[in-house]
Amino acid sequence: MATTAKSTTKKVEKAPVKKTPDATALLRADHKEVDNLFKEYEATKSNSKKKALVSQICTALTVHAQIEEEIFYPAFKLALKDKELIPEAAVEHATLKDLIAQIEGKEPDGEMYDAKVKVLSEYVKHHVKEEQNEIFPKAKEASKLDLVDLGMKLQDRKEELLAALAS
Repeated sequence: MATTAKSTTKKVEKAPVKKTPDATALLRADHKEVDNLFKEYEATKSNSKKKALVSQICTALTVHAQIEEEIFYPAFKLALKDKELIPEAAVEHATLKDLIAQIEGKEPDGEMYDAKVKVLSEYVKHHVKEEQNEIFPKAKEASKLDLVDLGMKLQDRKEELLAALAS
């Protein structure tokens, strides 16, 4: 008589592992988030909602620019010996920071405020297009860039900056 052995192994549930996206995926997600905030801004008429959205936009852009400047841009520049794309991106960041300073914490007071937000939106779209079409493809091709490690560093720094702003 043949006997069948019962499996006594128990199914072990693994805790979900927090997957960190690679650097370009994380930065693309930031781009999408800000684009959605700009769309919400364009659709609203409420000054209180505009002010809240501008606050979110400014925070997201400020943190995003800082993690790029501190972590992503230096790594990209070093790995690819870049002398053109990153300096241009840094100049664009400076212009974005100037526009942010003109609207952050201010009351939405009419057409000039809306115009500044619109110009910021257009400038961000231009900057994002260059990053996603020029910088990110080169980053993905660069064998000297560990995009997963960079992604972890970007995520950690982003969380640190957002926590500091929240306190």
